[in-house]
Amino acid sequence: MNGFLPVSKKDMAERGIEQLDFICITGDSYVDHPSFGIAIISRMIESLGFTVGIIAQPDWRSERDFLKLGRPKYAFLVTSGNIDSMVAHYTSAKKKRSDDAYTAGGKAGKRPDRAVIVYCRKIREIFGDIPLAIGGLEASLRRFAHYDYWDDCVKPSVLIESGADLLMYGMSEHQITEISKRLAAGENIRNMTDIRGTCYATEPVNTPIGAAECPSLKQVSENKELYAKACRQQYDQQDEIYGKTVIQRHGNLMLVQNPPAYCLTTKEMDYVYSLPYMRAYHPSYEKLGGVPGIREVEFSITHNRGCFGNCNFCSIALHQGRKISCRSEESILKEAEMLVKMPNFKGYIHDVGGPTANFRHPSCEKQIKLGLCKGKKCLAPVPCKALEVDHTEYLGILRKLRSI
Repeated sequence: MNGFLPVSKKDMAERGIEQLDFICITGDSYVDHPSFGIAIISRMIESLGFTVGIIAQPDWRSERDFLKLGRPKYAFLVTSGNIDSMVAHYTSAKKKRSDDAYTAGGKAGKRPDRAVIVYCRKIREIFGDIPLAIGGLEASLRRFAHYDYWDDCVKPSVLIESGADLLMYGMSEHQITEISKRLAAGENIRNMTDIRGTCYATEPVNTPIGAAECPSLKQVSENKELYAKACRQQYDQQDEIYGKTVIQRHGNLMLVQNPPAYCLTTKEMDYVYSLPYMRAYHPSYEKLGGVPGIREVEFSITHNRGCFGNCNFCSIALHQGRKISCRSEESILKEAEMLVKMPNFKGYIHDVGGPTANFRHPSCEKQIKLGLCKGKKCLAPVPCKALEVDHTEYLGILRKLRSI
């Protein structure tokens, strides 16, 4: 028996599991490393005392792969993988890519276009009205009505198109913890309308009072100025301190986005990165040459999350947020000590970074107490006078790592 989570009935039998509590479906090959979102979420669920299995890159053209672990006791959890499936499949010139770094052997074509929607519809077709939640980058960044470059049109929220019950946006450790516990307590997933960092769809009559309403799917599909207004409203509420619930009408349904989840504390982040990851791709991929995507991160260390840059071309502000959270020095050094003892360690750690590279604190004191400045950026058009620029702590960590 290996240390990976179950991927087959044989694995379940070896662990004495008759029925899994949760089944995660991903558009990537199975890599149990904390730079892969599905690894973090599945290990978080496991740490809560639940059983969880992985179905990686199921064949969406048949039922076989979706049935191979049976029916989960509580829910299916679906992600397209580390990146949007359309970005994984096509270049900016809309040409089909020939390779895929997140697939064993680097071969393209192992996941469908718009994987979250396709996987969810297949689950509904096979299992009917089973609890179903989606997350990851594709779900998170397509949670509102959004312009789709590939089809050159505005598409509805992926939550509504997929038929899922809940959408977890951003980094979802808090969300999956609460959802898992409440499902185990017998609560209906459709009653879970109060979880921060999630979206759900409801009838307009049940819309929360006091929510910020942005222009509807119909309006943003027909009017570019209203599309821009909707985006501005959505950005303005992406703050854990003052962010409101945001709603957007989709025909006879209302999409509801609850306020963002709270950033992990340093203690919580240390815990997440201390979980028993195998830090490798599943051994079944060995004969295919492994998964290329592991190479750059195998000996890298994540020390922070979030970025206060909020660059126009970047999705981090809408996913990880603009507030920086970080791991403790002790946690980082402990991981480094583990890495250097691994048999294939070549003598150097590739990277000690994260979305914002070398910062280890929020941009200023105001951000900590009052939240982000609405309508302003910390770095543009010129760096804010209140910006605290200090790399002392980060440089100190690098020096200690070098001495290991």
